[in-house]
Amino acid sequence: MKTLVMMPTFNEVETLRHTVEKLVEQNLDVDILIIDDNSPDGTGALADRLKSEYKCVDVIHRSKKEGLGRAYAAGFKFGLERNYLRLVEMDADGSHRPEDLANLLLATESADLVIGSRWIAGGEVANWSFLRQLISRLGNQYASLMLKSKIRDLTSGYRIYSASLAKELPIEKMQAHGYAFQVEMAFRSQLLGAVIVEVPIRFVEREGGRSKMTLAIVLEAFLLCTKWGIFGPKR
Repeated sequence: MKTLVMMPTFNEVETLRHTVEKLVEQNLDVDILIIDDNSPDGTGALADRLKSEYKCVDVIHRSKKEGLGRAYAAGFKFGLERNYLRLVEMDADGSHRPEDLANLLLATESADLVIGSRWIAGGEVANWSFLRQLISRLGNQYASLMLKSKIRDLTSGYRIYSASLAKELPIEKMQAHGYAFQVEMAFRSQLLGAVIVEVPIRFVEREGGRSKMTLAIVLEAFLLCTKWGIFGPKR
């Protein structure tokens, strides 16, 4: 099955090469799309060098930073236009381990959406403080409660969509722009009756660069989950 791994980047020059190289080493027969939002640290130039070194790598250069959701929308458009059958979301900062991808891909044989989960049995988080783990767990529990979802890790950014499901989702019209994009995509997949499974992963906190998480992104997720839980998603 043709598989595209989509990696949005913004100031990931310290980690991007290592992530791509480790992914290529897995020999999973996947293509990689780097989606750079005009990073000022030279990530875009590094992405171009990786494209010249690896036939499986392609690059989209976007003019400005518009959030995770808009970057992924560009990636899905690219993948669907080229008839990829599986579309993988994966961070470029090293937090999503390439060695976990094989298990996620295996689960796509019986699912429309596979989520790499930190918060199910077998899942793990490395190098996070107790407070940060607590915030993530409580945030996911709140989102699951409001959206009446059985998904334990709605905010996980390591996941795989089948092309057939992606075509049904209004990706270009998603309300969320930050990490709530992941929640909205999973929620809308659930409403469509998609088969969704969670596979345990080991999430490793980034060793280079800076986290993109901000208070505004957290508030967006909280407010949108509350809104969707009460009124449903915008049609």
